[in-house]
Amino acid sequence: MDSEKKLSVVIPCYNERENIKVILDRIKSAYHGPMEIIIVDDHSTDGTTEILKEIEPTVDRIIYCEENHGKGAALRTGFAAATGDAVIIQDADNEYDPADYAALVKPIFEGKNCVVYGSRFLNGRRYEKAYRENVAANHFLTVFSNLFTRQKLTDMETCYKCMSRKVVKKLVPLLKEERFGFEPEITARISDLRIRIAEVPISYAPRTREEGKKIGFKDGLRAIYCIVRYH
Repeated sequence: MDSEKKLSVVIPCYNERENIKVILDRIKSAYHGPMEIIIVDDHSTDGTTEILKEIEPTVDRIIYCEENHGKGAALRTGFAAATGDAVIIQDADNEYDPADYAALVKPIFEGKNCVVYGSRFLNGRRYEKAYRENVAANHFLTVFSNLFTRQKLTDMETCYKCMSRKVVKKLVPLLKEERFGFEPEITARISDLRIRIAEVPISYAPRTREEGKKIGFKDGLRAIYCIVRYH
């Protein structure tokens, strides 16, 4: 793997006061190659913005949105600002482990793949009962998406999507979804470019709605709509 190639970490952030410093520390501890960290604050209202202004000198760039538009919109903004050879999405909620970056970015830096997803379901883990409904929903959406995209994914809804910068530049003007419809849309857009998406197993520590999980039933319905719309 080329140690001189740079990874851009794009973090969409909305009301993550308790988590944003923690995830930044985890990123810096886990990945030691050339890296830039770009945070997009999607008009947080819980004090996150004030924390970000305090820590702004410790990251490469923070973009403050004047209105809340959603994860998809925040990611488009972050993608447009990224300058790395590869770009990875990192949620601010501490469910995903930056220790997996090396495995995700390796096929891209070695030129074997240009898009790699991190799958929560290739690691053989059985998730707690409270999360099994989400697992079933993720499985359904992934299988449904595969029917349209002809991919062979096990986890379309994963946060960890790692792409070469060339692919990201092609995607930015195509992406339209503002919220969580981003996940099936970007998968469809990548598939339209005739790119085969590779997967690697990742670790995952799901949080509950009480702990701040934001995605819900309506987002699942939107995902179904997006799978059909963008195929």
